[in-house]
Amino acid sequence: MQKLVTMQASVRNHFNHERHLTKRKTFKLQRDAVLAEWQQLDPA
Repeated sequence: MQKLVTMQASVRNHFNHERHLTKRKTFKLQRDAVLAEWQQLDPA
C-alpha cells in the first residue's frame, strides 16, 4: 500500500499545478511537457 501511495503522490505532483497562480499559456506549456515525458516512459 505504501508503494501505491508513494507513486500516486509523484503523479499528483506532476499534474497538480496551482493554476490560479500561473498564466494559462504557461500552464499549457508545462502540462504538455509533463505529458510528453510520461509518454516516453510508457512501455506500450
